[in-house]
Amino acid sequence: MSNASDDSREPLVEKHLAESKQEQPWMVYLSTFVAVCGSFAFGSCAGYSSPAQAAIRNDLSLTIAEAMRVSSAFCVAGWLAIFFANGVVALDLGRLATGYGMGAFSYVVPIFIAEIAPKAFRGALTTLNQILICTGVSVSFIIGTMVTWRVLALIGLVPCAVSFLGLFCIPESPRWLAKMGRDTEFEAALRKLRGKKTDVSEEAAEIQDYIETLERLPKAKALDLFQRRYIRSVLIAFGLMVFQQFGGINGICFYTSSIFEQAGFPTRLGMIIYAVLQVVITALNAPIVDRAGRKPLLLVSATGLVIGCLITAVSFYLKAHDLAHEAVPVLAVVGIMMYIASFSAGMGAMPWVVMSEIFPINIKGVAGGMATLVNWFGAWAVSYTFNFLMSWSSYGTFIIYAVINALAIVFVIAVVPETKGKTLEEIQAIVNP
Repeated sequence: MSNASDDSREPLVEKHLAESKQEQPWMVYLSTFVAVCGSFAFGSCAGYSSPAQAAIRNDLSLTIAEAMRVSSAFCVAGWLAIFFANGVVALDLGRLATGYGMGAFSYVVPIFIAEIAPKAFRGALTTLNQILICTGVSVSFIIGTMVTWRVLALIGLVPCAVSFLGLFCIPESPRWLAKMGRDTEFEAALRKLRGKKTDVSEEAAEIQDYIETLERLPKAKALDLFQRRYIRSVLIAFGLMVFQQFGGINGICFYTSSIFEQAGFPTRLGMIIYAVLQVVITALNAPIVDRAGRKPLLLVSATGLVIGCLITAVSFYLKAHDLAHEAVPVLAVVGIMMYIASFSAGMGAMPWVVMSEIFPINIKGVAGGMATLVNWFGAWAVSYTFNFLMSWSSYGTFIIYAVINALAIVFVIAVVPETKGKTLEEIQAIVNP
């Protein structure tokens, strides 16, 4: 996939940032902020149902930058449809529209950030995607206990509007512009991101050279992902997405309140602790991503997930066999909090960070879309089967999740490479030699 000159290329983004200290890459920070407003909107959409679903049933008597802009528009339209809903059709259309926006944001935001950020802090900036998702979920959880579901829908409009309007003020991904052959816009975008006084000629030449190498390859189709040259990057991305979802996160996230209720722990208190812990751990994790590395964080995270699942399984086992009544709620809340803290520490953000780094740009659209589809299929499968599994065996459910997370540890050790401190072009040379 890469030629000999790939290995000799210097990490030019960092070189020029070091040589031109007179300017900070503020446009990178602004672009990242606008992008992660989409992540917050994602989290708001994901967290909306938990606090709002009961009130909705009662009230209604129910039994890349352009891609992000479109996603924002869908989310805005969806939230407005939910706010004005007087029946099931409008509510379903609103949730469908916000769901479409969520799906697009989940892939486009980390890819966009990875393509505009220097490698020295690419991991930290990409992790902001997960931080804002967690924040959006947590804000919806907490505010949803204090306002009506219609007001909560209006609050969800705010990050969508910021993202939609902000995207008119930031540059497109330089790598994407180069791939599209828009050379003038490519150099202007790169200069805007790096600072007007920064010499971007060498970095631009490196990116153009890499793009030209990729353009000699045939256009990628879905079946091309399984060619030998791409198979490792596909295996890594798809595997991480499978383990992220089938480790149980969406079942536990969507049904946290019912888990606490079944365990006899105060539901509202548990939800608030859950929401705050999720944001705090994810935020603390961001500064160390580019120092600790992706792989160690994944391993620590998956280990914590196994422990959290086992503690929760013990809690429900004791309850099912009418043992140690006083220990049941304590073990349940410790297990769930251990689980969410561990997920937030690595398995939540790192699969998206790694996915945004390992695909060559010529297959990034197809491969990233497929990886996102795998992720969302896993999210649907876990959330759909969670109640059935809990009805079958509450402690057995968490034992299954513990086994899956244990397999994730083996997968990370055996298959996932370390990508910290490398340019996207250097990563391609390692993953797709």
